Amino acid sequence: MGKRKEKKTSRIRLIPILFLSAIAYGGWHYTGTTDGAIGAVVIFLILFIVFKVWLRTRGSARLRRAGIKEIDAMTGEEFEEFLGHLFKKRGYKVSYTKASGDYGADLILEDREDVIAVQAKRYSGNVGVKAVQEIIGALKMYEATQAWVVTNSYFTRQAEKLAETNDVYLIDRDELIDIILKKR
Repeated sequence: MGKRKEKKTSRIRLIPILFLSAIAYGGWHYTGTTDGAIGAVVIFLILFIVFKVWLRTRGSARLRRAGIKEIDAMTGEEFEEFLGHLFKKRGYKVSYTKASGDYGADLILEDREDVIAVQAKRYSGNVGVKAVQEIIGALKMYEATQAWVVTNSYFTRQAEKLAETNDVYLIDRDELIDIILKKR
């Protein structure tokens, strides 16, 4: 089994080399010089880098332009990424926790005074007590001074009561829309 994996890895590493060699050969064939071959490879690499940067910025631009209807269609991970962009615009330093085993926080926001643990819930129904309990548990884990739960929906009365008792800041659909509109 180890040999198969090794062969597959060597093939994967060989493909870019063969591709660049074909581009170099095309440049040499067209110009008849090694400078032409090197130039073809350099031009290809520049275009490849520009394309990768364009793809990355296109995706983040889509998130920056998103409104509540687009948020409702996002996955949970896309919603977390959207919130990261939104809070960066508001001046926070944003870090993402790993997808599984995140101890109840999806984002960690930092400014000069506070560390804020954020639980992101993109739901179609109301967000219940469990989300508030999870973020309360994340406070000590991430040495946070504040805990927030952000949703594209609304919270149950029980969740609001538990949040009020534990000083957890809840951002529901209406407040999220206000935050989005203020940053445009």
